[in-house]
Amino acid sequence: MAIIGNIIKGIIHATDIISSEYNAAEEQRAVLINLLETAKETKFGKKYQFKDVLESDNLEQEYRDKVPFSDYNQITANWWQDVQEGEKDITWPGNPDYFALSSGTTGKTNKRIPVTDAMVNAIRRAGIQQVLALRNFDLPADFFEKEIMMLGSSTDLEVYNNALEGEISGISASNIPFWFENYYKPGKEIAKIDDWDLRIQRIAEKAADWDIGALSGIPSWMELMLQKVIDYNGLNNIHEIWPNLQVYTSGGVAFGPYKKSFNALLGKPITVIDTYLASEGFIAFQERPETDAMKLVTDNGIYFEFVPFNPDYIKSDGSLVQNAPSLSISEVELNQDYVLVISTVAGAWRYLIGDTIEFTDVKRAEIKITGRTKFFLNTVGSQLSVNKLNDAVQYLEKEFDIEIPEYTLCANRINDDFYHCWYLGTEAKIGAEKLAKSLDNFLKEANKNYKVARSKALEGVKVSTVSPSVFHDWSGANKKKGGQVKMERVMGQDRFAEWETFVASKI
Repeated sequence: MAIIGNIIKGIIHATDIISSEYNAAEEQRAVLINLLETAKETKFGKKYQFKDVLESDNLEQEYRDKVPFSDYNQITANWWQDVQEGEKDITWPGNPDYFALSSGTTGKTNKRIPVTDAMVNAIRRAGIQQVLALRNFDLPADFFEKEIMMLGSSTDLEVYNNALEGEISGISASNIPFWFENYYKPGKEIAKIDDWDLRIQRIAEKAADWDIGALSGIPSWMELMLQKVIDYNGLNNIHEIWPNLQVYTSGGVAFGPYKKSFNALLGKPITVIDTYLASEGFIAFQERPETDAMKLVTDNGIYFEFVPFNPDYIKSDGSLVQNAPSLSISEVELNQDYVLVISTVAGAWRYLIGDTIEFTDVKRAEIKITGRTKFFLNTVGSQLSVNKLNDAVQYLEKEFDIEIPEYTLCANRINDDFYHCWYLGTEAKIGAEKLAKSLDNFLKEANKNYKVARSKALEGVKVSTVSPSVFHDWSGANKKKGGQVKMERVMGQDRFAEWETFVASKI
């Protein structure tokens, strides 16, 4: 009998009894007040008169009026450059304990995002909230005695100006509580290995010693790790070595495009739970099995704003125009795309995280990620968000009974005409023209703006197929292998030219 598991499960279920009525707007107002109070004596707080904002009868509106939007480049040039150089009390009291490195989607330069001790604690608390939410998923008691494979970036952090730096998954894993260490795999020694290929080799070698009940990590790299374990140990599927695997906590990118290829590695169905952990904080997690939407963490160090997604509000570099309207969580509506803006206990203020979301349940504060501001494909009016592109790829998988875990595309000018040029990552041998026609027809039915564009300036669709390994090699070449990578679903023409040159070198 799973005695410890029953105790843990009982504690988790008991929290449901003492939980109070949820009010996201009240929680968010309390978070904003705390942020402003804590940072009012910083250089940022003094410049933007946080004391006056706190005395306002309309706190949220006064905050919007006084503080500008910033993306990473803007806030770094004006404020975080001083933080990175070791100056104190710039956008948050004191100095950050960590910097989260993120190469974004281009891989060209690392972003260095402050991560304070308050943010580390907030991420940990959000993780506990997610564990408590497991009470909704009807898992057996023995699940809570199994080990958890957390596959992220290396925990071997480097020193930078009296702080430590690394990717957020590595920072989080290096701060796991002591009581969790016996459950955590691959364990501290393997997790420190910086070389991705060597790390998954060690995991494959040790896999038979572990009783894994849950996985956590980005789908593309998780698939590669599982395949390595299967191949190394001569298995047909991962359940032959981890028979008690029941849960996969996915994050970083939409799971949909990976669903078919991921399931092919399993011996039986498992529960997939979505999470939204960014370099800037733990933003949301799936709280219940009836939906794949995620609940915003509204009481834990992040204040959210939502800018209606309108091409007029988005600059060509993906940043916001300063007069774009923003809404608080009490003002949002269902089924409307919003640009997500956050203010945090790490000293990010009205910060454009780069993602677009929509609410599926306003009262529960449940959202879905719909895309990236830089990945929105609006050349010649086609207005395609990443969720529509994902839907199209999943349609192809079903239509042709194939797996397409990776893809990218570009609105490319060829002989003065615009084409949507797709690269699909698949091992299937389906004719490119057949795939292009099916893709084109689906998008015409799914998106009226695309259909109009196809009748005017958008000449057609071109498809090329390459092995998914080419996408993984591309990420590795951009120094992101195994990390918090978000593959570029939509590329500009210059970047696409680099991609095509890279692909040609692999064929």
